[in-house]
Amino acid sequence: MPNVLSVVLITFNEAANLPRTLASVRWAQELVIVDSGSTDGTREIARDAGARVFEESWKGFAAQKNSAIAHATGDWILSLDADEEVSPELVREIQALLAAEPPCAAYRIPRLNHFLGKPLRHGGYWPDPKLRLFRRGAARFEDRPVHETMTAEGAVGALQGHLIHHCYPTLDDYIEHMNRYSAVAAQMLVASGRAPRSLPGFCWNAILNPAATFIYNYVFRLGFLDGRHGLLQHLNHSVYIHWKYAKAWQAARDAGPRPT
Repeated sequence: MPNVLSVVLITFNEAANLPRTLASVRWAQELVIVDSGSTDGTREIARDAGARVFEESWKGFAAQKNSAIAHATGDWILSLDADEEVSPELVREIQALLAAEPPCAAYRIPRLNHFLGKPLRHGGYWPDPKLRLFRRGAARFEDRPVHETMTAEGAVGALQGHLIHHCYPTLDDYIEHMNRYSAVAAQMLVASGRAPRSLPGFCWNAILNPAATFIYNYVFRLGFLDGRHGLLQHLNHSVYIHWKYAKAWQAARDAGPRPT
C-alpha cells in the first residue's frame, strides 16, 4: 500500500503565494497549514484547497514549522515554505518513491532560487539542497531564530527533482527581508559574544568580509553568469552581511562593556 503523504506549511499573509504552492501539491493526501494571524484571505484560500488549518500565535520559524509537523498524520511529510513550488519532475519522483518503501528516513531536495523572477544557477545558489521530505518522526527543525535547518535520525538520501523558490520577486521584498533578518542575526551574534567590538574586528566583519564574500561568489563561483540579476543578488547579499555586523556592533556598543 502506498505511503500517505502530508504536506505542511506555515503562513502569514501569503495570499499572493499560496495558490501556486497548493496547486503544485494538490496530489498529496493531506495538507496542513499553521497560520499566525493572516488578514489577507490566506486561511480561506487554504481551506478552499482542502487544507487542515490551525491558527497559532507566532513562536519563531523553527517552532512554528515543528508545530505544523506535529499536526500531520501521514506516513511521510513534505515541509514547504509558502513561496515554494514543487516542480513536475519532483512530483513524479516523490510519487514513485512513496509507492514502495523508501530506503532512507529523509531526503534532501535541490532548490532553484529565483531573484526578480529569474532563476539563479550559479554563485552558490544552486543546487541549494534542503532536507524537506522525511518519514514522520524522523526529522525536525533545529530551534534557532533564523536560517532554520532540519536534522534527521537515520539515513538521508537525495532527490533529483527540484523545488522552485520564488523568494524575492521585487527589490523591495529583498531589502525588507535583509533588514529584518540582519537585525535577528545581529542579536544572535551579540548573544554568542561574537559581535565585533574592536576597530580591527569591525573592519574585517563589516567591510572586508562583505567584499570578500562578493568576490568569492560572484567571480570564483561564477555568479556573473547569471547576468545583471546575479550582480544585483550578490551585491545585495554583501550588503546584508555588512548590515548584520554593523547592527551587531551597534547593539554591543549600546549594551556597554562585556562583563568580566
